[in-house]
Amino acid sequence: MSPLDRRRDFLLRGACGLGSLALWDLLARDGYAQTAPPPLPDARPLAPKPPHFAAKARSVIFLFMEGGPSQIDLFDPKPEMARWDGQMLPESLRAHLRFAFIKPTARVWASRQTFRKHGQSGLEFSSLLPHMASVADAWCMVRSAHSNQFNHHPGQLLMHCGSPMVGRPAMGAWLWYGLGSASQNLPGFVALNSGRGGFASSGLFTSGFLPSMYQGVPFATSGEPIAYLSNPPGLGSDEQRERLEAIRGLNELHYQQTGDREIASRIAAYELAFRMQTAAPELLDLSQESKETLALYGADQDNAFARNCLLARRMVERGVRFVLCSHASWDDHGSLLSGHQKNCRLVDQPSAALIKDLRQRGLLDDTIVIWGGEFGRTPLAQTLEPGREEATGRDHHPDAFTMLLAGGGIRPGTVVGRTDDLGLSVAEDKVEVHDLHATLLHCLGLEHTRLTYRFQGRNFRLTDVAGQVVRKMLV
Repeated sequence: MSPLDRRRDFLLRGACGLGSLALWDLLARDGYAQTAPPPLPDARPLAPKPPHFAAKARSVIFLFMEGGPSQIDLFDPKPEMARWDGQMLPESLRAHLRFAFIKPTARVWASRQTFRKHGQSGLEFSSLLPHMASVADAWCMVRSAHSNQFNHHPGQLLMHCGSPMVGRPAMGAWLWYGLGSASQNLPGFVALNSGRGGFASSGLFTSGFLPSMYQGVPFATSGEPIAYLSNPPGLGSDEQRERLEAIRGLNELHYQQTGDREIASRIAAYELAFRMQTAAPELLDLSQESKETLALYGADQDNAFARNCLLARRMVERGVRFVLCSHASWDDHGSLLSGHQKNCRLVDQPSAALIKDLRQRGLLDDTIVIWGGEFGRTPLAQTLEPGREEATGRDHHPDAFTMLLAGGGIRPGTVVGRTDDLGLSVAEDKVEVHDLHATLLHCLGLEHTRLTYRFQGRNFRLTDVAGQVVRKMLV
């Protein structure tokens, strides 16, 4: 080999060596190039963690109205619409409009509901929601909510996960990851469901790319509440404990061989399931509640949403961090009058009862209750036919809708934001979905830009690259 060839060979080998060292360093920073697996996480990986700063709230109950309730018929009265009822909007008002199904040439349909001011705050509610109106002074009514998604599945994912794409962690998973859980016998994140249908389903309680120990746990509304939780006949708790210890030993051995972090999540899941076998039956036994409490919620009737609201109170009472109570479906493209009447009958009383019950137990001060859907409904009608108003509905409307929040550092008895005279767009104080998330996290003592998880080479967060705390919503 000539001197020139030797120099070339040296430079080539040196470059490869330096490149390998650089790659090794980058992989090590992301946790992929460790020579030995780190020790297993703490024996209580789901234990409470300190917030970034002093928190007003410690838990969240999201009363999620899947399908998009109509803000125009429930929370945001528009008397000006009466003048336009049955007419098309002028070109100047409809040029920018974009809807999922109807055309901007659809006709205005003024709400047939009556509105009245309630409480000292004077918050306005439709006659469809007398119970929620009775606690008007507890709510912060955000009339200027805005989303960039006008279809259900991506809209729900954005509302719960901060992104319309599948695979991002849900709010409850982020909170469990960031703050842990005060309950070691129940999951930190629970999902309850009622009503008909549903769209994003498990996407609303996924752990995404977070360790799977932060996955939300769905509770069934009938039959066995938690699948496979009960021991098979003939297997006692002592035998179950011995079996669990044996499985843990095998998992720890596997972890030493592979360093797979998900094994720690698997061990935590087994341990939590064992503790839940004792805690869950007591939690779900509503016979412990007084007749007055059951009647307050309407849980003594055949109403799954009422039962779920009562369970949500019992869960946060026992330290559960985040409870999702979904009710489907408000997707009334047709027959909105009867559809919204039915849903309001089911959710109105339990929603108000939850506020009253939390308040009288001293839990509302540190529990945030959220009420709303993935978007609202258009002021324009869908399927409007003369003489067939009962068949009329409204299309999806993400440009301007209403969300309600109460408790845990949220300013009560106030309205944030304003929409234009026809409810087409936000006229003042637009609140994006990421702004809602940032504000929620702030109440829980978390700086939204610091609640991150490194995945695929970058730090992700619930608020993605956006989000501002809405100070007008805060005490």
